[in-house]
Amino acid sequence: MIFYFSGTGNSLYVAKKISETQGERLVSVACEFDRKDTVFEYEFREKELLGFVFPVYAWGPPGIVIDFISKLRISGGKPYVFSVCTCGDDEGYATRLLQKALTKAGLPVDSAFTVIMPNNYIIGFDVDSKDVESEKLRKAEEKLQIINSVISNRQKGVFDLIPGRLPGLKTAIVNPLFNRFARNTKSFYATEECTGCGICEKVCPMHTITVKDKPVWGKACTQCLACIHRCPVHAIQYGKATVRKGRYVHPDII
Repeated sequence: MIFYFSGTGNSLYVAKKISETQGERLVSVACEFDRKDTVFEYEFREKELLGFVFPVYAWGPPGIVIDFISKLRISGGKPYVFSVCTCGDDEGYATRLLQKALTKAGLPVDSAFTVIMPNNYIIGFDVDSKDVESEKLRKAEEKLQIINSVISNRQKGVFDLIPGRLPGLKTAIVNPLFNRFARNTKSFYATEECTGCGICEKVCPMHTITVKDKPVWGKACTQCLACIHRCPVHAIQYGKATVRKGRYVHPDII
């Protein structure tokens, strides 16, 4: 079983490629929360795959992923546990935070990986050029072959990560500030180009968007930016930070 969370499709693509190769069931973390369960219980066979694929937000895992793990209950045999994080440049110590949560849940990680994917956090940066995007996607395919080989052989102790420069500073200081102050919806708005199509409401994993004539945001937000990137007319903005910025959705994810 492979659990994933994804906003613009990078992590979903990675999860799908692993799922297809391994013949494993793919499960959306966001959809599991729709069940309103207080705990999430699953039974595993010995050495069955238990994977977590997630994007890196401000050098840490999305809060919804950590919340899901805190409510996870596993029975049966001991699964082979792995994680894959996707990021635009480096992950900081995002995997360490995930490992800490999984260890607390009694699920130590056997192997873990970082996959560089095209940038999508246009509040702080812009999207990559088409050349850079294409090169990142090409290298990601090569990395996925390595990951699938490790997983197929149930290799343990393979930690192919990309922490980058000053990972401790980024994850210990920037990530908590991001989770405390940046995960709000006050700056989201829709311009006159909005057609009221409702796509933003459908793709929001937190169900925080309601579309009447135009979208209205509630309080819950992970900063996945799916609403911004998936708007077909580029009508959704976040203050002035995203104006005149590009938009990105993984080319193989609709």
